[in-house]
Amino acid sequence: MPESPTSPANPPTPPVSPLNNAAAAASPPVSALLRGSVLLLAFLALQLVFFSSLLSFPSPRFLPTPGNINTTWPNGLPAEAGACGAGLVYVYDLPPEFNHDLIDDCRSLWPWYSFCPYLDHGGFGQRAATLPVFLDVTPNASLPNWYNTDQFQLEVIVHRRLLSHPCRTTDPARAAAFYVPFYAGLDVGSHLWGDNATVADRDRAGLRLLRWLRNQTSFRNSGGWDHFITLGRITWDFRRHGDDDGWGTRFVLMHGMENVTRLAIEGDPTDPMDVAVPYPTGFHPRAARDVRAWQRHVLALRRRTLFGFAGAPRAGFRDDFRDVLLEECEDAGRDRCRSVDCTGTRCTDNGAAVLQLFLGTKFCLQPRGDSFTRRSLFDCMVAGAVPVLFWRQTAYDQYRWYLPARSRGEEREWSVFMDPRELRVGNVSVQEVLEGFSEQRVRRMQERVVEMIPRIVYASSPDGLGGGMVDALDVALDGVLRRFRERRRRMAREERLPGHVVDPPVDSKSMEPSSANSSSKPVLSHASASTNNRLKIS
Repeated sequence: MPESPTSPANPPTPPVSPLNNAAAAASPPVSALLRGSVLLLAFLALQLVFFSSLLSFPSPRFLPTPGNINTTWPNGLPAEAGACGAGLVYVYDLPPEFNHDLIDDCRSLWPWYSFCPYLDHGGFGQRAATLPVFLDVTPNASLPNWYNTDQFQLEVIVHRRLLSHPCRTTDPARAAAFYVPFYAGLDVGSHLWGDNATVADRDRAGLRLLRWLRNQTSFRNSGGWDHFITLGRITWDFRRHGDDDGWGTRFVLMHGMENVTRLAIEGDPTDPMDVAVPYPTGFHPRAARDVRAWQRHVLALRRRTLFGFAGAPRAGFRDDFRDVLLEECEDAGRDRCRSVDCTGTRCTDNGAAVLQLFLGTKFCLQPRGDSFTRRSLFDCMVAGAVPVLFWRQTAYDQYRWYLPARSRGEEREWSVFMDPRELRVGNVSVQEVLEGFSEQRVRRMQERVVEMIPRIVYASSPDGLGGGMVDALDVALDGVLRRFRERRRRMAREERLPGHVVDPPVDSKSMEPSSANSSSKPVLSHASASTNNRLKIS
């Protein structure tokens, strides 16, 4: 999928009414015109009444107001004993300006088109079953699990899930972790390309949020070390240095964010408070059985193309590495390589095109985008293709809680790494390297990728996937709770009172949750005694 979109040259042109292109054969009589005018006015009046009544009904895209629902289990624990052994999560009921108002104002979030369709169904977007482009790409049984999801919807998706999470508590005194549901990405995104947007506009909501947060007892008690937040855009959109007219907001660098754990679709590997989590893809399975059905499907496919690439050529970038890959693809021929041009919003408007490409290829090329990461990495893996990487920060140094990358041997189990410098000078070619793998080796890598699918997708069910299978949110919450538990132990050993001194940087590697690298049970257990995602296709 494409990276952070760049400003299109022109907004979409409204369709021209066919009435403007037709010429009347003859002028109707005056009496007919009068009767027609009366009928037209009556029809318009009825339409106005009808649409006004629709506005009184809540839209399915809007999240329930946290203060009006009770999703906690009796006594704060789910029915399964020990499922919340690591502690409960408190979700702040923020003033609506920080989340709900942004949803309500979805028509104004983007300068070129309405963002409302991408916020439907709690951030998943429109159902694939309602979009003809998906009908020939996914099997009918899996179609209900697919949506046309925008890559920047992490904040909405996580908030929706945590509101009904079995380990949520409405009593802050019982919480081990505090979630701050500020839609920072949606907010700053609405000010990045506006003609009149200023740095003050980009910083305003973050400053107000932190002012509000510092007045909360739970935050004052800990200084924020047991708080976490999601960032629906890459971390660099929140790291503007100084007050100049640079890119993005200063939110991550503001006073009050020093100790807050940040779950972002791309983090700064040098900042231990940043934790990279998967980009949302279009696959949101309802239950473990849906995941297994999809895994069986992608493993059974006959992939006729060796490798593929989805992305946009960038003429404005001198010596862009994508040009090298596009040339490699062209030289290989269509029987060995296929590509999808994601210029503008082609791929965000039509996620089926990228899915179809990767379902038919054995490998997928993953160069860096505007930053080191791309959603395309996860689209590729969900489709069962093996990613070909060119920078370690694209995956290995980013998603440590999700992707096996503790050693070069583990990396080679599910991916291929090529030195971009060697490709540039022509010492190696993509086709030659990939054709050097035996069919058995390619199959083993595909099976390893498919085995990892549950951990990199966000379930649509409020209860997660079940059946002992963990999804991306389970992994994130497990990691957050482990991190906070370790901090409490360290402070107890050092007899340090929370909140008085900013904690020294944490070692994010030593506080990883149970992952694909480990067979240990996660802190948050599930209905099944089995807690791993080992591939089961029986």
